[in-house]
Amino acid sequence: MKITGTWMTRPETRAVCAALTGAGHQALFVGGCVRNALLGAPVADVDIATDARPETVTKLAENAGLRAVPTGAEHGTITVVSGGIAHEVTTFRRDVETFGRHATVAFTTDPADDAARRDFTMNALYATPEGELLDPLGGLPDLQARRLRFVGDPTSRIREDYLRILRFFRFHAWYGDPQEGLDPEGIAACAENLDGLAGLSRERIGAEMRKLLAAADPAPAIGPMAVIGVLNAVLPGADPRALPPLIHLEHGMPPRWLRRLAVLGGEEVSERLRLSRRDSRDLGLVRDEFGTTRPPAELAYRHGADLARDIVLGRAALFETPPPEGWQQAIALGADASFPVRAADLQGLEGPALGARLRELEARWIASGFTLDRESLLGRE
Repeated sequence: MKITGTWMTRPETRAVCAALTGAGHQALFVGGCVRNALLGAPVADVDIATDARPETVTKLAENAGLRAVPTGAEHGTITVVSGGIAHEVTTFRRDVETFGRHATVAFTTDPADDAARRDFTMNALYATPEGELLDPLGGLPDLQARRLRFVGDPTSRIREDYLRILRFFRFHAWYGDPQEGLDPEGIAACAENLDGLAGLSRERIGAEMRKLLAAADPAPAIGPMAVIGVLNAVLPGADPRALPPLIHLEHGMPPRWLRRLAVLGGEEVSERLRLSRRDSRDLGLVRDEFGTTRPPAELAYRHGADLARDIVLGRAALFETPPPEGWQQAIALGADASFPVRAADLQGLEGPALGARLRELEARWIASGFTLDRESLLGRE
């Protein structure tokens, strides 16, 4: 079987492969780029595995006029930049000893050794620069069936890096078959190793949760996470019951991970997931507005169209009610509205009195459906 894709044949990528193969070394595409090419999904990052040692990769890249960055040289990874495009080139490895996320590795010349240390069988697929597929562990049938399975013993893979518990659910949401459910051995191993999640950094947990919630439909993965205790371990107090209704209401709309996170709820979410200041602010705003009755147009005027949609859809999912009739048109109206009165228009007022008068006029303008103009508002004084 062969894979194809413009990402394989672009000159920048061919130059990296040629630098290796021209010196008699292997250059194999591996992981997500191969998986996504087989699924017909977009390819973002290009990873290349090779039998060349890191110092050799660096030398060959520089001899070819490419830039080599030792992003993880001690673990075998050199980032080779070709035409402004970064390619992670990693020497075939096998684990000697593991310490959670960190491992002592030995370099090898056999891609089968390299495949054996990867997380899931669908990620242990390789391809030559010409697109010929190499499948050392028989992962292709799993990928074709949309079946997510750990490489080898699930417990051993998880104990090498407990983040793989969250990755198990994230990859299922993105690439698994939602009708078939999760691999029983994999989910049992996740349940048995929940304590390991406590040792992960909040940044890594937050990054995984964000990617999970950005899937087209994360509900079939989030549900089992809650059942076995993973969700509560990373987001105490979170409740997934409103997520399936929300996904249904979102039909045809781009996924918004923050909207999904808002309906999950939970305690100290921003801190536990190390959200950015902006994301933390937006999440708090959306969750606060779930408890108000502001109409869609006013929400969009005050917070913008995206957050207004998050609030309207989140309310509908949480309270099991349909969104208000015409809500999308109302959001478009509110998002384009601009209050016509300025402080300079209210001469003779200052301080609290000025603020109170502006708020009064703004409320009247909003109640009019944003139709009253400046003269009409000021003429009522």
